[in-house]
Amino acid sequence: MCNTELLSLLGRDKLIAICRGAEGETLLRLAAAIRDGGIRFIEVTFQQEREDCAGLAQRNIKALCGLPGIIPGAGTVLSAAQVRAAYEAGAKYIVSPNTDPAVIAEARRLGLISIPGALTPSEIMAAHNAGADLVKLFPAAAMGLKYFKDLRAPLSHIGLVVTAGVTLDNLGDYLKAGAFAAGISSPLCNKELIAAGGFDEITRRARAFCRIASPSVSA
Repeated sequence: MCNTELLSLLGRDKLIAICRGAEGETLLRLAAAIRDGGIRFIEVTFQQEREDCAGLAQRNIKALCGLPGIIPGAGTVLSAAQVRAAYEAGAKYIVSPNTDPAVIAEARRLGLISIPGALTPSEIMAAHNAGADLVKLFPAAAMGLKYFKDLRAPLSHIGLVVTAGVTLDNLGDYLKAGAFAAGISSPLCNKELIAAGGFDEITRRARAFCRIASPSVSA
């Protein structure tokens, strides 16, 4: 599937599930639960505090590639070397908390979708001008819906993916205000639920997000 098709699919699905900190069998159970709830785009983050950061991310991304119905991506990608590691493992898109032209360039060179993070109008434009396919507005909820609407007015030509603090209560508002998509983290990758084996609840939550994101499809 080419980037144009993937972007079109994400534009319809509207959701990226962010699996931060999960690995091994736990990650597979979590990803399967999220997929069963209807979310196909699942992002595995690089755990930058780990000495084996790149190797761990590669193993996790490769594991996701073995699950049918999932479109795997890499998050918290901070260097061109990490872009290459993600690509070699099978990631289809690269997500970062910041804008680094070298990361964007390497993602594009390898044919991956580039989604760098930005907060201010200047940062968003810098990411867009550097070749980003989409820009992650991060942290979105800390700034609030009005801030997002104010950004959208002059920057409506740039697809924004709202991330951090997106919940069932505010997702619909962001999408109505023009968000291209949303990154969902703690409501799905919930440490307490995972520890308790509450994967059915995670599936239920994923399905609830899908009903908001694509009501005509999820009804």
